[in-house]
Amino acid sequence: MKQFFKFVFATMVGIILTTIILVVIVVAIIVAASGEKHVEIEPDSVLHISFNNTIPERTPNNPLANLSFLGIEGEKVIGLNDILANIRRAKTDKNIRGIFLDESYMLSGQATTEEIRNALIDFKQSGKFIIAYSEVYTQGFYYLASVADKIYINPKGIFEFRGFSSQVTFLKGTLDKLGIQAQVIRVGTYKSAVEPFILTKMSDANRAQVTSYVGSLYDHFLTGVSESRKVDKGALFNIANNLSIQFPEDAEKYKLVDGLKYRDEVLDELKNRTGITEKSNLHSVELADYTDGSDKPEKKGNKNHIAIIYASGDIAGGDGDENTIGSDRISAALRKARLDDNVKAVVLRVNSPGGSSIASDVIWREVMLTKKTKPMIVSMGDYAASGGYYISCAADSIFAEPNTITGSIGIFAIIPNMQKLFNDKLGLTFDGVKTGKYADLGDVSRPLSAEEKAILQNSVNRGYDEFTKAVADGRHKTQAYINSIGQGRVWTGEQAIKIGLVDRLGNIRDAIRSAARMAHIKTYQLDAYPEQKSIFARFGGMNDEMKMHYLKSELGENYRYYEQIKDVTQIMRTPQARMPYDIVIR
Repeated sequence: MKQFFKFVFATMVGIILTTIILVVIVVAIIVAASGEKHVEIEPDSVLHISFNNTIPERTPNNPLANLSFLGIEGEKVIGLNDILANIRRAKTDKNIRGIFLDESYMLSGQATTEEIRNALIDFKQSGKFIIAYSEVYTQGFYYLASVADKIYINPKGIFEFRGFSSQVTFLKGTLDKLGIQAQVIRVGTYKSAVEPFILTKMSDANRAQVTSYVGSLYDHFLTGVSESRKVDKGALFNIANNLSIQFPEDAEKYKLVDGLKYRDEVLDELKNRTGITEKSNLHSVELADYTDGSDKPEKKGNKNHIAIIYASGDIAGGDGDENTIGSDRISAALRKARLDDNVKAVVLRVNSPGGSSIASDVIWREVMLTKKTKPMIVSMGDYAASGGYYISCAADSIFAEPNTITGSIGIFAIIPNMQKLFNDKLGLTFDGVKTGKYADLGDVSRPLSAEEKAILQNSVNRGYDEFTKAVADGRHKTQAYINSIGQGRVWTGEQAIKIGLVDRLGNIRDAIRSAARMAHIKTYQLDAYPEQKSIFARFGGMNDEMKMHYLKSELGENYRYYEQIKDVTQIMRTPQARMPYDIVIR
């Protein structure tokens, strides 16, 4: 009996402690969610900018970002929308004297970097300074930093300037060892998303297209650096080609940096530029905190609205989330904007390598319907390829950055044949009955028959025909022409404008201005769609978010390999309008 009461008492204590902890957490969440942080910007301040995480299209709705509880610090993530808004605001803020561009890794794509870089160039028109410093300059960060008035590197630092490369991971050898055959059904000479499953190296067609668009990206990179640093473009090519910069002093010799300094020396220069004495602390504000600063401009109450619909990530059916384009959620957002009489125009911000062809078509339908009632503009981010281009092609006008990756007009499907894995490796065999000849079509325990392959090929062919027809109608071209530039081929924004897949080179602000002109409005309020989920609505999925956060933290740049492996199962389930692979420029 004594042991029984001990057990009961211990259980009650555990329940009480758990309840107290849960109450404290809930109260902390409510306080964090309802409290508004107000950051005062001191005079003679420097805006401190550093990018070491992937940059989302818009700042997540995370009231716990400012919360510190039980030693766990909330992570502050700032989206591209607020990054650009903050830099614009700093341009006219009398308390901000300049920008300190601190060491960054630029894990986001080329077009995201381009938009931030252009915002920094615009900032400099105010006469305020930009100072860049890093111990390690990747090519991505250097492209951003090249606009600075002064660029400094640690005397023992690393400066990467060696040209661009693109690498594909091929899985065929692994699949062969496992006894798995990838049965491919595709349309498009350049639709190389299937190549890693069936080849051990790049096909000639794929090599030609990769050479073309990587060359276009590199040419744009060299042009930008040349203009900012006043160094001949041909000389820059030779410097990289010969790997002339191997040590920090080499970068200074070739005028790509302005000096070799330690951080304390750079901070002293910042103090001097802002009129702060050497013994005083530098007045600085973090970019994420600046979002919460005083006098943040708000344009509310205008009867004319422009809707910005953010479509970011892989395209799939269902609701999706901030990192996935769910066809239901994005379609609902388009419908809501279309039916709102206050919304005079719609800007669809697309940052996607594609995904499910069916989900892409569902969104395309809503874009078409919206276009019939009000101006419909697309602004492309890092990617708007394959399914990402499909949902864009019906717009009245399409904007892209020069280094946006787009096109990839094609369809494919992969059905794995795991017979050898099951029979020879695992010793598994299967038997059964069926009521129709094709009742088990797609069964992975056996190879497809010739008739089954023909059925699936016919389905994929139809999907490609519908894709090219949608593009032809939206772009006012013939289907034959779209087929000639389609075939799954990937283009940069700079190339796409020449062949008619894109109308103008520009950023999201250019797209918004165009939407306003088409709607014949001069003043307007911007509304963001779809509505971000509250912290309570996201509570059930927070475990997955935490796992993803820790995986990204642990794996760093290698997280993309994990994502590629995870995507294999999705690719092998449904027909895909998807980019061949991720493009990473270091």
